[in-house]
Amino acid sequence: MKVFVTGVAGQLGHDVMNELKSRGHEGIGSDLAPAYSGEMDGSPVAAMPYVSLDITDREAVKKTIESLRPDAVVHCAAWTAVDLAEDDDKVEKVRAINAGGTKNIAEAVRALDAKMVYLSTDYVFDGQGQTPWDPDFKGYQPLNVYGQTKLEGELAVSGTLDKYFIVRIAWVFGKNGKNFIKTMLNIGQKHKELRIVDDQVGTPTYTFDLASLLVDMIESEKYGYYHATNAEIPEEKGGYDEQGNPEAGGSCTKEGTRTGYISWYDFSREIFRQAASLGHPEYDRDHLTLIPVSTETYGLSKAKRPFNSRLDKRKLEDCGFSPLPDWKDALGRYLKEIAL
Repeated sequence: MKVFVTGVAGQLGHDVMNELKSRGHEGIGSDLAPAYSGEMDGSPVAAMPYVSLDITDREAVKKTIESLRPDAVVHCAAWTAVDLAEDDDKVEKVRAINAGGTKNIAEAVRALDAKMVYLSTDYVFDGQGQTPWDPDFKGYQPLNVYGQTKLEGELAVSGTLDKYFIVRIAWVFGKNGKNFIKTMLNIGQKHKELRIVDDQVGTPTYTFDLASLLVDMIESEKYGYYHATNAEIPEEKGGYDEQGNPEAGGSCTKEGTRTGYISWYDFSREIFRQAASLGHPEYDRDHLTLIPVSTETYGLSKAKRPFNSRLDKRKLEDCGFSPLPDWKDALGRYLKEIAL
């Protein structure tokens, strides 16, 4: 297959290009920069074909995609700075990228009768309650500009195409770019005490694992809406001790077992536990204290954040796709990949 990938300077686009290469597909990357500007890590993406493209330029998108004639487009490019999106002088630009740019791509894809993958987010929902969001639930109530414009992108895709995969993800981390894990490791070296939000709940997404799933999708014709984060493994005893191991008690379901979904506090604790086990004592309990706090207490964010980022991923298996591995396993592989 010939596959056009937007946003290759970011975490996911980088990994999608490498996955395409590993399977013998022809990947063509794009981003705003004149040449590939992602991490030069020796992986195939840096040497693969590249096209500079502003997705908000309708004619440029049409011309580029018509000339390349890809079998599929994986649209990873987006405005993802959630707080900055709230600034009055940024809203128009955010909408032009997340909604307008996506519509431009969908229209060009339709003209070729090609497939399209659009990466979206749990932010299209209102983030309330504790029930995992079903991928086909249509009760959208975005909390912020980012979520609203990503929803508009979803609607542009579903309203334009029949051959589409809309894949919602959350808490993304990958080798090529900034993410929560890198931020935690950085500030964990500079402070002895960190306050971490514990009332926003979900699971993270490792772009290396996600890239494999996305290529599985474009190799199929199982179109529709999907949710894809790394797996949450239920813990029978309901909680974790300070080393991140299961213990009695904790937050349980009515059946008395932990759901496996985690908070940012849980995620941070596991990041530092694994980092310490890899030979970095500056992250262990003797050197670093984590304090769980509420979103209200933490403050800082301009954009409203969802409390409930739980995404129901059962549809993946129902449609024959392999779910992403356990998030703890993904975190461990990632820490080794960045040579922590």
